[in-house]
Amino acid sequence: MGKLEMPPILIAPGLLASETVCYPSNRITTIGIWLNEDPMTYALPAFIIQTMLILLVTRLLMFILKPFHQPRVFCEFIAGIILGPSVLGQSELFRKKMFDKVSLQLLETMANVGAIYFVFKIGLEMDLSTIRKNGKKALAFASVDAIGVHPTFGAFVFGLIVPNGPLTITLVEKLEDFVMSCQIPLFFAISGLKTNLSKVLEASTWFILILVIILSFASKVAGTVLVAFFYEAPFREGVALGLLMNTKGLIGLIALNLGKDQKTIDDTAYAIMVITTIFMNAIITPILVKIYSPARKFVPYKRRTIQKTKADSELRILACIHTPQNVPTIINLLEASHPTKKSPISIFSLHLVELTGHASTTLIVHSCKKFETTTLNKMQAQSDNIIHEFEIFRHHTNSVYVQSFTTISPYSTMHEEICNLAEDKHAAFIIIPFHKQQMVNGAMEAPNPKFQMVNRNVLANAPCSVGILIDRGLSGLIRLPSGQVSHNIVVLFFGGPHDREALSFAVRMSEHPRNSLTVIRFLPGLEVVDRTVDPSHDDIKNLEILSLEIDKEKDKQLDDDYIKELRILKENDESYSYKQKVVNNGEETMEAIRSVDKIHDLFIVGRGDGIESTLTAGLNEWNECPELGVIGDLLGSSDFAATSSILVVQQYIGLGPHDGGILTPDSMSQQEEQSIMNSTVRS
Repeated sequence: MGKLEMPPILIAPGLLASETVCYPSNRITTIGIWLNEDPMTYALPAFIIQTMLILLVTRLLMFILKPFHQPRVFCEFIAGIILGPSVLGQSELFRKKMFDKVSLQLLETMANVGAIYFVFKIGLEMDLSTIRKNGKKALAFASVDAIGVHPTFGAFVFGLIVPNGPLTITLVEKLEDFVMSCQIPLFFAISGLKTNLSKVLEASTWFILILVIILSFASKVAGTVLVAFFYEAPFREGVALGLLMNTKGLIGLIALNLGKDQKTIDDTAYAIMVITTIFMNAIITPILVKIYSPARKFVPYKRRTIQKTKADSELRILACIHTPQNVPTIINLLEASHPTKKSPISIFSLHLVELTGHASTTLIVHSCKKFETTTLNKMQAQSDNIIHEFEIFRHHTNSVYVQSFTTISPYSTMHEEICNLAEDKHAAFIIIPFHKQQMVNGAMEAPNPKFQMVNRNVLANAPCSVGILIDRGLSGLIRLPSGQVSHNIVVLFFGGPHDREALSFAVRMSEHPRNSLTVIRFLPGLEVVDRTVDPSHDDIKNLEILSLEIDKEKDKQLDDDYIKELRILKENDESYSYKQKVVNNGEETMEAIRSVDKIHDLFIVGRGDGIESTLTAGLNEWNECPELGVIGDLLGSSDFAATSSILVVQQYIGLGPHDGGILTPDSMSQQEEQSIMNSTVRS
């Protein structure tokens, strides 16, 4: 069999000598490289090789530039420029073999298909209920934007008209990986391939380039800072918003490519605009990561703990709800917290819903009226039920203020929404349900293991104190007047800030006329080995031990003072009792806890300060849930009474994330950076 002769490519004569008019349609797949055929002369092999090369260079750049917080868009731009006429494309052999004009047509077509799918996905994920509330303004903005309609506009509208529900979720799940991982990189790389940096080498062009960058950058930042100043918003937030306004992504590139294809802008103007886009995307993410770190964005307020909240002031609590089954338990705990006119309780209920069919996190603020959102029916019904239960509680309980919220976000970033709302509402205490629920047979099972990840991240990043509530029968009488509810509360006090916070909340609950409080303080016995300086240790080790001993002595003094004040306060209170138990090791501690009377229906314990105590030594070897601490995990195990609920309390100690090692997926700063990158692609 002889070698096949390929039909010639047709080139237009005259002024369009550099333009390809048409090419044979039968050059799709090759017979094989073993027959001495060049696969790059066939459409499908050429497309696959080009795609692999673009993705390879992009991934390599992402790996190299990751320490510099560069977004994926920037790497895709640079990959296109490296493969384009500015770098490798200067070689005529590389240009003709890898990215000749005929093969680029298919590559660009597939990239445009990816852009169409992308805007279709945006339309799928958009919630029209927000637009309907501002119909006239939305219509005016859309009408202006629709002038000079691009083909992607039709895909966007088509995505909008697809109803929310299982179809939306399925389409997003099927499209997202392929479009975002394969086709969108092609679109950005094509823009880089079209860019010839030699067009901006002249001094006059450099001046125009610098002027465009400065004016486009400074004008938006200055404008948003002025608006932020007018509305008394923090200066840092104004700068951050101005930086985000400068992000350029897919939509901006569509406009640039449209102008270039229609000869509205020449190669020099196109190169200037692309370089400006690359420069903006390169500097914005690192600057935002530095100036808008989540650890620094907390606004100052003093009452971040129950212990620091005065007895005659308002207590602000954020109650998080995973499922409607959590509501009775949380309401019963809140009712037992003894709200009065002198010390009212403001409750902010937050229904936590997993993000599935939407592109960005949504926080819904509910009024007392009918729930109005048009999202998933199941979520709507659950939120309606939660709002209704809290409204009944507010109606039957005096001195209680209730405001309900729903957050729709991925589990990996749900803790950010919880922490931000707690910060905005100046909450002193966050209550989150334990990820396991008690079954009929008394066993604890996790309906959704991701709840544990949310709880751990909240503990690591909370701006105030946190309590994890393990329900073992505390739910029930939520609709009865406050005088008819009674609880027998016991606090297991080992010492430290978390235990003092737990005791502070228990003392508040003990003010309720139907509640009783028992405080059991565990003290080390004579057999406890004292960790003193050992001459056999090096100086650094001895300094660490000495520092720990000093901290322990300070904590012990604070514990003694707090217990002394409490005993004086409760001297004539018959519903209060105080006991001391001397133990020498973890085994004796466990036996002492087992001996606690079974009449108690609520245990309140501190989470522990992360340092292994001699009183709990050995108990952490069977620790299944580190977010509960050693004692909380012990009480929550199946070995103990299945009729007593448990509240594990962690006191807020300082600014920024603590116990950072407990974070499971990503830190807040990493997720903040990821959200910045996502907004860059869409802009």
